Order: sequence, then structure tokens, then C-alpha cells
Amino acid sequence: MREKSVNYTIINTHAALEQVCRQAQERDVVMLDTEFVRTRTYHPQLGLIQLYDGEHLSLIDPTVISDLSPFAALLNDTSVLKVLHACGEDLEVFHNAFGCVPTPMVDTQIMAAFLGHGLSTGFAALVNQYLAVELDKSESRTDWLARPLSVKQLDYAAADVHYLLPLYQRLLSAVTEAGWWQAALDESALQASKRIRHPDPELAYLDIKGAWQLTPRQLAILKPLATWRLQEALRRDLALNFVFKEADLLTVARLGLTSFKRMEQEGLDIRSVQRHGTRIAALVKQGQSVSAEEYPAPIERLMDLPGYKAQFNVLKDEVKLATQRSGLASEFLASKKQINQLISWVWRRDCDPLRVPDLMQGWRLTVLGQAMRDRVNDPVR
Repeated sequence: MREKSVNYTIINTHAALEQVCRQAQERDVVMLDTEFVRTRTYHPQLGLIQLYDGEHLSLIDPTVISDLSPFAALLNDTSVLKVLHACGEDLEVFHNAFGCVPTPMVDTQIMAAFLGHGLSTGFAALVNQYLAVELDKSESRTDWLARPLSVKQLDYAAADVHYLLPLYQRLLSAVTEAGWWQAALDESALQASKRIRHPDPELAYLDIKGAWQLTPRQLAILKPLATWRLQEALRRDLALNFVFKEADLLTVARLGLTSFKRMEQEGLDIRSVQRHGTRIAALVKQGQSVSAEEYPAPIERLMDLPGYKAQFNVLKDEVKLATQRSGLASEFLASKKQINQLISWVWRRDCDPLRVPDLMQGWRLTVLGQAMRDRVNDPVR
């Protein structure tokens, strides 16, 4: 059946925000969602907050309320469980806007994964399956910073938390019966911790795709370039590639470009060259002045190490067996990144107890982690 119309209140004053947050803090569980825009900016731009405590559904307008501290207090209230769906980007939004993430929280996408659903199962699909309601998702790519918001936009936003409550209740019953409730909480907390990033400008060059192809001498040039680009992006709240394209940065470092003419000949973005060319040239010269003893170490990819492919396939087979035993999707049990994390932990970090990989902690350790660890061979020297 089609979704029903939902009653909601638009919150656009500090007094009203205080009231709805106070009411929410009297509940054991609340539903949360955000609408945001992320096109040219480094940080997502918060456009709307949806809050549903089971009785009051509030659409909070953060663009007109200067003091949002009552909502931050709700996020930090450990007596209230916050429920979200596929909340990775929402957590970034909260952390950027309020300096914190919802605590404690649970992600219904993760709850569904413990029931055998794929980790990327969308909200509309789950609402359709568990509640037999078809949601209208046509407003998902709208401009949430524009004002006034249309009735259709507001209805869309309200439906997301209105139907989140009965979905959560259905999933909670099934997950608890299956014995996965604590694991769902732990996994949600793990994913939340990964979303809180404090990028180190001095290590930004390691995130440049293709940097592994460069020599140490070229990396000495790339390093200050990447540091400058990240600092500029943070200072101007501008997406990295809108400061200077990643591919162009790599070309500059690889060829040691210092003249505008050569930059244009190599196909670099002309506007970026005009704006930042002088700075880029100075950073290239800075990198070229670094002594060989101070060059960054070559970037060694895990997949290039001897025996990696065979080792990965052995662990992948172990994941398939665990999938058959548990009924959980293989990509949820152990992603490629998590498998590589385990291999790297053994091969490169000598099983450092301070950097334990996902597969060697929590519910994954019991389900498949220990079995996978037992099948990691010593590295080929």
C-alpha cells in the first residue's frame, strides 16, 4: 500500500527545539535522520533534522536556529537509544555540526544484515518487505538547503522517521530472537567510530590514488602538494577535487612541473593552474629540495606482496563457509577491506595488540575471525 500522510511539526525556534528535545529525552528510544547537501563542500551541509519519539514528529530547521545545543544534548544522552538507517553519512553530518555522534545508537540496516539481508539493503525495500508500504523516494536528491522547502519535501522527510519506528520494532523482535541484538549494537558502534575521522594533512599523500606508482623522489614532491590541498579544502570547506584535481596533483608530482606552460600542456585544469599555479610550483620546488635520506618510503601495496593472492583466496573460502553456517551475507561478515586488514595485521604489524582488526574482535571473532586467523600463513620473505 502507499504511504499515509504523516503529521509533523516544523521546529524553527530555539524554544520549540528545547521542548521537543526535552520530550525526546524522556523516551527510551527515538528515531533520527538528516537531510543534507554535499556537492562542492568538504563537509556535508546540514539542511534538515528529523526527530520522532513515537508521539511527536519534528522537522528541525538548523538553517534558522542559531543555538542547537538542546539537540546536541539529546545526541549525547546515553539513556536514550537513537535509531537511524544507513547512517554513515548522517554520522559525519552530526560530527561536523555538533562535534559528536548519537550515543548510543543502532542502525536498522545493520540490524537487517543480522537477519540475512545484504548490507546495502535500502530503507524503502525494508519498509516494503516488513511493513508492506511503498515509500516515495523521488525527493532523495533534492536541494535541502533551499528555502522554503516544499510540502512534498517535508512529507518525504517526515516519512523517513515515521516508518523507521515500526521497522525498528519488527527488526528488534527478529534480531533479539535470533540472538544478535548485542552484536547489532556493537557493530553500529564500530561503524560509528570509523566515521569519526581526523585527517592528518602530513599523511594526505597516502590517500592519493596511484601514489604507489611514484618513486620516493616523486613522493617527496607529492607529499607537500597533498598536505596543501587538504589544508586548503578544510580552510575553505571545499571538496578536495574542487581545490585541485587528484589526477592533476599526481601528474605534477610525477613530472615535477613548475611552469604554467608545461602544466597546461599536460592537460591540467586551466582554472586551477591560473589560481594555484604559483603555489604549486613553489611546493614542487620544496619537494625537489628534500634530500634522498628524507624521501618518503615507497608505498608497498598489500596485493603486490608474494603469496597475497593465494592467501586472500584461502580466507575468502573461509568466509563462504561462515556464510553457510550463519546465514549472514559474506560482504557483511568480512569485506575485502576487512580481510586485507587481517592479512596486513599478521604480515606487517606482527599482530599488534593495539591495532586489532575487525575480524579479531567482537562477534566476528567467534563467528569466523579465529578460524580465519588460523589460516593466515607466515609472510613470504
